[in-house]
Amino acid sequence: MRLAIFDLDNTLLAGDSDYSWGEFLVQKNLVDAQTYAEANDRFYQQYKAATLDIHEYLRFSLAPLTRYSLDDLAVLHAEFMRDFIEPMMLPKAKALLQEHRAQGDYLLIITATNSFVTHPIAKHLGVDDILASDAEIVDGRYTGNGTGTPCFQGGKVVRLNEWLKEKNYDLTDAYFYSDSINDLPLLEKVPNPVAVDPDDRLRAAAQERGWKIMSLRD
Repeated sequence: MRLAIFDLDNTLLAGDSDYSWGEFLVQKNLVDAQTYAEANDRFYQQYKAATLDIHEYLRFSLAPLTRYSLDDLAVLHAEFMRDFIEPMMLPKAKALLQEHRAQGDYLLIITATNSFVTHPIAKHLGVDDILASDAEIVDGRYTGNGTGTPCFQGGKVVRLNEWLKEKNYDLTDAYFYSDSINDLPLLEKVPNPVAVDPDDRLRAAAQERGWKIMSLRD
C-alpha cells in the first residue's frame, strides 16, 4: 500500500491550527490576552522563518492544557473546531485526500502541531493515522511537557522512520505534500514531493529541484 503523507497547517488547512488555538484561548479569555497573543505571534513568525525552538514553543503551547480536565478540554476543542478549524477546511484538500483514498493509498498526516490540537482534526478529515508532537498525559491530565521526538523539521523524518518500522511500511512511490520550508528534510526523502501553496523559500527549492507545485486554495 502506497503512503500519501500530508502536512496539516497551511497545507490541508487554509491556516495554522496551532496559532489559531492560541487565538481561541485569547478570545475566550482563558489566558492573559496581551502577553499570550504577543508570544503566539512571535513564535509563529519564528516558525515561518524556520528559526523556531520547538521545545520552547511546546512548553508555551502546552502550558494552558494543564489547567483543565480532559473532559473540559474536549468541550473547548469542539468549540474551537466549529469556530476556527471548520472555516479553514479546503474543498480541494478534501478532494485530494479522496483521490488518494480511492487509489487505495494509506493517508498519513505528519504535523509539528501538538497531538491535542490535531488528532480531532485528523479524525474529521478521515485520514488513517497522524504523527504529531505528542503531549504528555499523567493521571488523566496534561503535564505541559512534550514526550518523544517533536514532529518538526528533521524530527518529522525521525518520527516517520520510527512509524515505518512499527507499521511495516516503506516510502516506495510515497507522496508528501507540504507548504513549508521547515519540511524540506522530509520532502527530500520521498519519491514524490509536492509543494502546496508553498512559502517563498520552499517555492524556490521546489523550482530548483523540479518538484511539483500546486494550490489547494480557491
